[in-house]
Amino acid sequence: MSDLIAKASIDRRLAEVITPVIEDMGYELVRVRLMGGKTKTLQVMADKPDGGIEVDDCAAISTALSATLDVEDPIEEAYTLEVSSPGIDRPLTRLKDFDAWAGYEAKVETTELIDGRRRFKGELAGTEGDEVLITIEDQGEDVTIGLNFDWLSDAKLVLTDDLIREMLRQRKAAGVDETKFDEIETDASEEE
Repeated sequence: MSDLIAKASIDRRLAEVITPVIEDMGYELVRVRLMGGKTKTLQVMADKPDGGIEVDDCAAISTALSATLDVEDPIEEAYTLEVSSPGIDRPLTRLKDFDAWAGYEAKVETTELIDGRRRFKGELAGTEGDEVLITIEDQGEDVTIGLNFDWLSDAKLVLTDDLIREMLRQRKAAGVDETKFDEIETDASEEE
């Protein structure tokens, strides 16, 4: 499993519990994070294989995950379960995301220094094998570089006018009801 989907060991353990539930329902896990704070929040980001997850989908996933998490009990303390869509400036967590969003601007970070830097911003140019291709500006010229997918520690689309126009076009083409919200929260607190 990619570190982009689940970074910390607890996130990877949670992903092992969450992934089969989500996939059995016909969705894909985009990212899972257990966030600290006064009350922990388990953030689960999911999508349909072809995109376009809606509020009703998030609610259904939340209900199914709550039941599974109650049985599996991977989190000892009280927490809130938050299921959401990836959003417009979505994280890119799977190799296929870099092909799907080729032509759009992204920010990519690597775990190690590459040519003296860890952060790259530019236009996605798809993939080649297990490398993510991104066109960056280098000394005034556009250069396409390849970054091994396993080197990435973070990657997300940049919110641009072009990206917003494309998302609105996709939602209109899919006949999406714009009055719905993109996120549902349910309380999955454990009782002592």
